Amino acid sequence: MSDAYAIADADPVAVVLAWLAKHPKVTEVLGGPGRVSGAREAPWPHLRVALGPGGSLGDLTWLTEPEVTLEVYGDPGGWPGPAALGRILKICAVAAAELPSAPTAGGHPVVSGVRPSGALIESPLETGQPRWVMGLLVSLHPNPETT
Repeated sequence: MSDAYAIADADPVAVVLAWLAKHPKVTEVLGGPGRVSGAREAPWPHLRVALGPGGSLGDLTWLTEPEVTLEVYGDPGGWPGPAALGRILKICAVAAAELPSAPTAGGHPVVSGVRPSGALIESPLETGQPRWVMGLLVSLHPNPETT
């Protein structure tokens, strides 16, 4: 690796979000395209991908394992129900786990592993809007072809 600072550009959220936004199973289970982003927004159900609180930055030179949080939101009216949202979140996590076997595009980090950091948790918002949350540890490093 020629640029030691390239680790700063190995963004796990951007990689996972882009992968899940175009994944056919995720699109299907969420009910259509445009339902994966970094924000809590309609249309519902919606998958939010964000940086999680855990993980490891290693020694900041190559391989890191930051945590990415997946949050599935239902409609503020309460649908779909808890079992359906839990199923949606599991499908999204399995789709994310396929990322290491995907070809790596130039300019994007190389993902070598995706694994759960804990359990799926039902965690509705204060307003009662349904939400399920889980964390994924994403092992990645800069792409040596672009550093």
